[in-house]
Amino acid sequence: MRRYSFIGAMLALAALLASGPAAAEPLKVRVGWAVVPGQLTAILFLKPEILKHYGTSYTVEAVKFRGSAPQITALAAGELDLAALAFSSVGLAIQNAHMDDIRVVADLYQDGIEGYYTSEYMVLADGPIKTIEDLKGKVLASNGIGGAIDMAMRKILLDHGLKEKRDYRIVEVEFPNMTAALKQKKVDLAGEVTPFSIAAHKDGVLRTLFTLQGAMGPAQTTLLAARAGFLKDHRAQLVDFFEDWIRATRWYLDPRNHGEAVDILAGFTKTPKAEFDDWVFTKKDYYRDPDGKPNMAALASNLKVQKELGLLDIDIDVAKYADLSLVEDAATRLK
Repeated sequence: MRRYSFIGAMLALAALLASGPAAAEPLKVRVGWAVVPGQLTAILFLKPEILKHYGTSYTVEAVKFRGSAPQITALAAGELDLAALAFSSVGLAIQNAHMDDIRVVADLYQDGIEGYYTSEYMVLADGPIKTIEDLKGKVLASNGIGGAIDMAMRKILLDHGLKEKRDYRIVEVEFPNMTAALKQKKVDLAGEVTPFSIAAHKDGVLRTLFTLQGAMGPAQTTLLAARAGFLKDHRAQLVDFFEDWIRATRWYLDPRNHGEAVDILAGFTKTPKAEFDDWVFTKKDYYRDPDGKPNMAALASNLKVQKELGLLDIDIDVAKYADLSLVEDAATRLK
């Protein structure tokens, strides 16, 4: 009986070896996102035929959040792998959440890049506000205290000698309600972003007083961040992920694909194609790096402004909190 048991075990082992190694399960990458089309995350993987590694080495779960702050919490709790963070949130994650292992890994979109769209601060075209100094004593709309739109507004007013509470008041208004609040004279200035700023220009009621680029220069508005341990444990799959990420980003930005790309976007957002067709994925849109690399010089400058405004207490060496090797290796494959 021992002999038969031994022979059976050998046959089972031979069968196992003949079948080859078991295929590893693809890594499920949980990626946060907050807004489309500013962040392309939610639509990048909707055209699987252009992806090389999806379903083999990785899959994606795109997780919707209302903004950056809850993504910091989810990243810290291990409930998210890649977080879409505003540059301001990176600073707060390091300072307040003590996430010394956070790493900036990829670009989402940048504001204020020469030749591309930059966010606008708008007033009534026929109203009394003609200069930044005219905002003294007025009510200004910000989508969120400490965000990019908020900081650029505070900085340019401070450069012109105006301080919050002493010289003006800020109220929080969500982006979809900015134009209405301004037209109804509930606020005197609104920080507008696409697609709302595009629509706001169409009837000629509003005009641009200044831009984010004019206020603070280029901004690494949103980026992808992860924890160092996750990057180390899954490096091979993540290079595959970013290879497909870059490939898909380039596909959306290619003018030859514009019609189909806008169709995908319109279908996802359930918005008429005409709302996007003449600006999205063009130079009328925000800049997205075709190699997925974040603008580290802009990020360093943005965090410096954040500290100057009293919204951050520490100096941050951005190089210490970045790992660009994944997108660099991924982009090299595509050359």
